[in-house]
Amino acid sequence: MPDRPSAPPSDSPAGRTPGRAPGRAPVRPSPDEVRLYYAARPSPLVAATAIVLDPAGRVLVREPSPGEDAELPGTSVEDTQTPEEALARGLEEELGLSAPIGRLLAVESRRPGSLGRSLISHVHLVGPLPPERAGALAPAEGGPAGVRWLAPEEAYAALPARLAPRLRAALAALYAGSLAHLVDGVPQPGSPAGLDPRRRTALEHAGSFDAASHRAARPKAVTAASVVFTDSAGRILLVEPSYGNSGRWNLPGGGIDSDLGETPRAAARREVREELGLDLAPGRLLGVNWAHKPGYPARIRFLYDGGVLDEAALARIRLAPFELLRWRAVPAGELRALVKPSLRRQIEACLRARAEGTGPLELHAGRPADAPPDKNGKNGKNGKRERKEKKEKKTKGKR
Repeated sequence: MPDRPSAPPSDSPAGRTPGRAPGRAPVRPSPDEVRLYYAARPSPLVAATAIVLDPAGRVLVREPSPGEDAELPGTSVEDTQTPEEALARGLEEELGLSAPIGRLLAVESRRPGSLGRSLISHVHLVGPLPPERAGALAPAEGGPAGVRWLAPEEAYAALPARLAPRLRAALAALYAGSLAHLVDGVPQPGSPAGLDPRRRTALEHAGSFDAASHRAARPKAVTAASVVFTDSAGRILLVEPSYGNSGRWNLPGGGIDSDLGETPRAAARREVREELGLDLAPGRLLGVNWAHKPGYPARIRFLYDGGVLDEAALARIRLAPFELLRWRAVPAGELRALVKPSLRRQIEACLRARAEGTGPLELHAGRPADAPPDKNGKNGKNGKRERKEKKEKKTKGKR
């Protein structure tokens, strides 16, 4: 009998065949040999699964020999290895892929199946891989028959019933910035990610959550505080981060350390001090913006009036090293080319509120929350303006 089954059955962790000479086809053990092998293993079995992504968000799926199930890349955890070490080794041996093992997305427990052993699988993110590496990826000789890059919905359909829920919950945890806890493919009541919102609501109404599970399962939001500064000519102060998309500018500000008890106003002052080297108390609150993208946490931004910076104050600006590349003061008419549309709308709304002495404003993606939606579901005048801008861009592209 081989030291390790070369083709574990569907309810066991995928793995390697230690001691197999490179280039030689694995010897397929009989079902009895597989059961005997696993019967001698300690319980529970531990496996590591990789969610390998390319830049387009597609998932790497292994295509085994005909008649077998598709798989996610993964391996069993052997001896004194950690799941991360085992997964790194498995990806290198089976796919020739050497890549950092990313954060833990999910943990799934499966009750004993035909092998008589329970299974714990750690699911980790790998990638997104750079385009050239994703395009060149191929299995090592003697490994799986092939690999495919599939869109998430395609991957759910291609994978067996035991793996599709694991992938779905892991991707939900990825986009929510959280962790999923599953048993036999089912997200548990206290799982911070992967739990269907309708199921969560039903559990809440039934009083089935304890306090800790209720906190873990509730939707999360990311909060930030920004400051709107202008110079004596009415130009808006923007900063260019050293991270993210190049050429995209932001307002001074950043995340609120709510876990430390920091308030939005205190965060605005701290961020300005850290980013610009200016210790200035923020003025009045001009607006609060709420934005949401399906699958991601809501983002809430508090926007404060920073007032007018004179020449002396501008000369004192000292940018945070490694965080910001440069700053500039720009007329409102140039915002469109420098910041994202939602941020541009927020800045313009706050400048109007400052000039008119109104606010604080309640904004949704930069639009007034109380503005009646137009026939396209966007807020009145803003929706018309956006459609006009898109039309102008298309016309420009054709010229």
